[in-house]
Amino acid sequence: MRGLKELLSREEREPVSADFHRALTREILKTELIRIKTLIGTASAIAGMLWTVYLIAPEQIERLWHGNLKPAYLFMVLGPFLLFELLAHALVKRQLELDRDVSVARRYASAFIETSMPTIALALHIDNMGSVTALGFVAPLVYFVFIILSTLRLDFWLSTFTGFVAAAELLAMAMLYHPDGRPEFDYHFARSLIFFTGGVLAGAVGVQLRRQFEKSIAAASARDRVTNLFGQHVSPQVVERLLTEGTSTASDTRRVAVMFVDFRSFTAAARSRTPQEVVDRLDGIFAVLVEIVDRHGGIVNKFLGDGFLAIFGAPFESPDALARGVDAAREMLVAVSRNNEGNSWALNIGIGLHFGEVVAGNIGSPRRKEYTVIGDTVNFAARLEALNKEFNSKFLISSAVRESLGAACADAVSLGEVAVKGYERPMAVWRLG
Repeated sequence: MRGLKELLSREEREPVSADFHRALTREILKTELIRIKTLIGTASAIAGMLWTVYLIAPEQIERLWHGNLKPAYLFMVLGPFLLFELLAHALVKRQLELDRDVSVARRYASAFIETSMPTIALALHIDNMGSVTALGFVAPLVYFVFIILSTLRLDFWLSTFTGFVAAAELLAMAMLYHPDGRPEFDYHFARSLIFFTGGVLAGAVGVQLRRQFEKSIAAASARDRVTNLFGQHVSPQVVERLLTEGTSTASDTRRVAVMFVDFRSFTAAARSRTPQEVVDRLDGIFAVLVEIVDRHGGIVNKFLGDGFLAIFGAPFESPDALARGVDAAREMLVAVSRNNEGNSWALNIGIGLHFGEVVAGNIGSPRRKEYTVIGDTVNFAARLEALNKEFNSKFLISSAVRESLGAACADAVSLGEVAVKGYERPMAVWRLG
């Protein structure tokens, strides 16, 4: 069976696609903030470590730098770098608040500027330590920090570009400051190639991370779409089945069991209670009844104040949909009776169940749609439920339900031909429970 997304119309997919890209952009910007914060933290840690060593064991620094280390050197490299990263952080954060992406040009410019920082540090090292010592010291290894963190950009080409800038600048520095006038091109080219390869590999990892983000967002979008179409009260089992198997949301004619549930005299009883008491009582009993509907394979299509409409046989066709509906109704009657025990606010339930053809599908405006059922079957089920008040009953079914189930409704009691509002001729009505 085709997936749910494949069965949605083009007009329905476009908003989902826009939401998907918006959500993906936000996640990428969030990872960019993490990357920037990590760089700021790393640079601050390096600065703190250098200052600590300089204060505790200055002779080690003097020996390594041949007495040429000056505090100004740290500020020349780390100061502008930290300022740049703070500005970048502010920009990305603002774009995130505005729900907009950072331009591609800015991303590449940022990558170039950041990756050039170790080159400036390397130049200072060479001037004060000598080219051989400096090229073998830690400065070239700092390139790896930027390459590794470039994976958080979730962009293959940006990571590859970062690796290329690191490789090209390291090779250029090695050739410009080659020792004794003898350029060791093969040696330095091999080292630079490692940095470039690291950028490619970081890009590959970033692509995999991006795909995982895309899958997670797509799954969340599909789950939200199912919830929006079938109502917020669709059971997790139904959602999972919709996502796994898929089902058409196009309108079609189906034979389903339609159930209306309402609480008798609820409005009158609610007048003497606080709004919070009313909400708490409804929430408590709805939790019980909806769980029963879910367990019997139905869906609560919509809540109607102190009642709800449930469907059995849609969106998934089921050969025993009607039997499931009857079983659910019987269990609901027992559950309400048990729920009333020890409760100061006892509730009386009324259920109407009818079986027949409906138009089921995704109905509504272009901006907001929901999965629902319409037709005479729905209207008659609502009329049946309302008749409970007239007959002082709890569960009424139509002759279509009685005839379809036969022996399963052997305990049904005929109420004869009853005048039903909106219908010209009397309709056969049966009482169960």
